[in-house]
Amino acid sequence: MSGNIEGKVIVITGASSGLGLAAARFLAARGARVVLGARRIDRLREVAEELNRPGPRALAVAVDVTVRDQVVQLVDRAVRDFGRVDVVVNNAGLMSLAPLERLKVDEWDRMIDVNLKGVLYGVAAALPHMQRQMSGHIVNVASVAGHKLMLNGAVYSATKHAVRAVSEGLRQEVKPWNIRTTVISPGAVDTELPGGVSEPDIAQGLGVFYEANAISAESFARAVAFAIDQPEDMDVNEILYRPTRQLP
Repeated sequence: MSGNIEGKVIVITGASSGLGLAAARFLAARGARVVLGARRIDRLREVAEELNRPGPRALAVAVDVTVRDQVVQLVDRAVRDFGRVDVVVNNAGLMSLAPLERLKVDEWDRMIDVNLKGVLYGVAAALPHMQRQMSGHIVNVASVAGHKLMLNGAVYSATKHAVRAVSEGLRQEVKPWNIRTTVISPGAVDTELPGGVSEPDIAQGLGVFYEANAISAESFARAVAFAIDQPEDMDVNEILYRPTRQLP
């Protein structure tokens, strides 16, 4: 695997840890040039330095995906430094779980801003470049929770259902420009995501679930690479996967 990955310019949000970091390492090892976006710029620079040891192939750019101008600047930086953008992986996300009756309204707003608007901003930043190129690939990250409602996760699940709806709408609209679209819905993967749960009782139960089920973030990286690596006439629209031992 790498025939259709080598040399591609790939922008990844949420690249300082977890799914985004695993994807950056996996894709860079297969010859991609990666533009890494996240808020933790010091951590991003460390990752870029690591990936650049064999040769220049990574850039670190500070970005908050809830700020549209910053997402535009991230994608524009890829085009300015590498001449094009072939893939955008809209990965940045957070998960705050609690019963609705606890009225964690600030957390609802933050999830909508990051998980949904952040994806939309990534699409908006990439589309003009990809339309001019007459090619490109947008990968949006949803979740098993976007297929099956999570207990105590109504708003989180709603954002991930919305990502799937946006991705399908995008797929239908971008055919004239030969743009591919993929939505990836992981199950329990070992990342910092569960750390976003602020309610102690919910966090404890989630921790037990992840301890019993979670698998490596490289599983996500392999899914991203699979979608990208297919011939240009094949569009892998959706990947849903769970750890083999995960039931719900």
